[in-house]
Amino acid sequence: MKTALLDGITPAKIDTHIIGNLLLDVASADEVRQEKMLIGVRNETGDIYRLIGAAKANSYTNAVEELEDLGMVDELKDSDGTEEGCDAIFSEG
Repeated sequence: MKTALLDGITPAKIDTHIIGNLLLDVASADEVRQEKMLIGVRNETGDIYRLIGAAKANSYTNAVEELEDLGMVDELKDSDGTEEGCDAIFSEG
């Protein structure tokens, strides 16, 4: 899985736990957006500051489970579509 911080947006306080729990390769935002499935992570002010891209469904599922284990909530869980280009968008619950 690949990840990128978005320029000019403050990371969430929980970000060190996110990158500690997931095996992520740092890449440019453009590279991450090329992955098959995208996860956005919001900071405390509601801005998406990190993108996580997964090439395979099982990697995506693992990332979702890890973020849920951290107490984060997927605001698109009950949605069939994408929002802001993401298949899932997590924020602190």
